[in-house]
Amino acid sequence: MTQTAATKVLVIGYVWPEPRSSAASGHVMQILETFLQQGWDITFSSPAGTGEHRADLTALGIHEMPIELNNSSFDTFVSELAPDIVLFDQFMMEEQFGWRVEKHCPDALRVLETSDLQSLRHARHQRLKERLKASDDVDDFSELFAPALRAEFELMADTDLAKREIAALYRCDLNLMISEVEIQLLVEQFGLPRQLLHWCPLMVDPPSAPPPAFEDRAHFLSIGNFRHAPNWDAVLWMKTTIWPLIRQQLPTAQLHIYGAYTPPKATALHNPAQGFHVMNWAEDALAVMSAARICLAPLRFGAGIKGKIVDAMLCGTPNVTTPIGAEAMHGEQPWPGSVARTAREFASCAVQLYTDKVCWMKAQENGQSLLANRYQTSVHGASLIEKLVYCQQHLAQIRSDNFTGSMLRHHQHKSTQYMAQWIEAKTRNQ
Repeated sequence: MTQTAATKVLVIGYVWPEPRSSAASGHVMQILETFLQQGWDITFSSPAGTGEHRADLTALGIHEMPIELNNSSFDTFVSELAPDIVLFDQFMMEEQFGWRVEKHCPDALRVLETSDLQSLRHARHQRLKERLKASDDVDDFSELFAPALRAEFELMADTDLAKREIAALYRCDLNLMISEVEIQLLVEQFGLPRQLLHWCPLMVDPPSAPPPAFEDRAHFLSIGNFRHAPNWDAVLWMKTTIWPLIRQQLPTAQLHIYGAYTPPKATALHNPAQGFHVMNWAEDALAVMSAARICLAPLRFGAGIKGKIVDAMLCGTPNVTTPIGAEAMHGEQPWPGSVARTAREFASCAVQLYTDKVCWMKAQENGQSLLANRYQTSVHGASLIEKLVYCQQHLAQIRSDNFTGSMLRHHQHKSTQYMAQWIEAKTRNQ
């Protein structure tokens, strides 16, 4: 009996994965683990330098290959590898390498993993900046939270980032979307064909052991990579407005803030006398989350879904967040904590959850139910593999139906190709 060769997958990452530093890297690792379970042969490449918290991919049986921007050495590498599937992690990698993959491996299925819509996140950030510039009121941001999809479209439509990102979505054969809200936005407002988008949220399994009890926990916790702008903004809002309101009601309360790549401007906020502790990077994020009684995620802008909240549910830790933090995370199911629109409401919900055991236990129960019904690895992993295999089998028809993508590849890749070749020649002659 002839043995079928394993599917070859090339992943081109914007960075080398750091799953203990960011939810985006965690999602990439979940996808890689799904591929490994199929026995697929995986190579991970990136033009980025190595970070201090990077995952050891080789220990998992994944090949690692550094690559360079604007260098034809990639052409030789990808031609010799001859992958069946190429996964671009973030749209900038598709911009840089998509034309080279198409030229040298035209039959490879091209897939884009988005983590979140960057153009939506940046447009919301700009809206927050304009709101802060126009008003000194740092309590109520209700008008910024969860506006109509048409308003989000109008916010994004004229930006160069949206045009670049959505063009990359069109150029790929399949796009992995972590948020159902973003799928709806792309289909209903930007007109992307639904068949180009596949819902692939964070994939986790409910914990096997019961989480620590109410009485065994203490303190509030906030966690997130400081390089991610929404996390830094959340820390500032807590420091200036939310945390003083909580301390008015709980004078001995403590807030512990953890995050990778803590900058000096963050450590400068450390103030034990106010119960405001900047703790730097957590070696084990789930351990510190399990020890906390409440997770705070006061996000005023952002996109995608929130890894910190999934981690909180895994640890049985109720959370308080905003509509931005809760977006696309729970469908019709009860929220595992509270969702607040103003600083005062946020502080009030945080205090109630912290002090009311019955309320806290109900929130914990909601979190366990939500994990089991919406995020199970087995469900989404199987769905992802099924979709990829289908796309491989129907690749010619998918590309025939996507004329816009073909047109964009023709124009964008030609200009990118000529620019890359010019940069490479210039570098060579210096």
